[in-house]
Amino acid sequence: MLAHRQQRLAIVLFILFGTAVAVGLVLVALDEGINVFYTPTEVSSGMVPENQNFRIGGMVKMGSVVKDGLQGAEVNFLTTDFCNDVLVSYSGPLPDLFREGQGVVADGYIDNGGVFQATQILAKHDENYMSAEVKASLDAAEEHDAEVCQQ
Repeated sequence: MLAHRQQRLAIVLFILFGTAVAVGLVLVALDEGINVFYTPTEVSSGMVPENQNFRIGGMVKMGSVVKDGLQGAEVNFLTTDFCNDVLVSYSGPLPDLFREGQGVVADGYIDNGGVFQATQILAKHDENYMSAEVKASLDAAEEHDAEVCQQ
């Protein structure tokens, strides 16, 4: 009778351990796959932890695109929410429709100098489309322009 209870307890403990491991693996996978989105104002105010990958979105500021390197492989530009600007540095091919005055979402991190080092530029859209995140942040910036920008 005692062996039967021990066997049942072992089965229950094995199931609980297996469930805990599965939940832990799912949480780790979700944490690695989440891309947090910030606006230039949030980045400028220091809301982003150092060495964290995230996405920044806004408009490419007019007159800010500077191409360096062979055939423009390196590009620096300012992304803005019309309140604050963040310098973005990117090495690699740009999407065909990347240009000044267009919405852009960049994936990367802030370096020690405060420059956003982009690992990917997400501007693969037609002329009329803007990311929902970028649109919402720009609309919020316009609504709170007087309050946020003057602080």
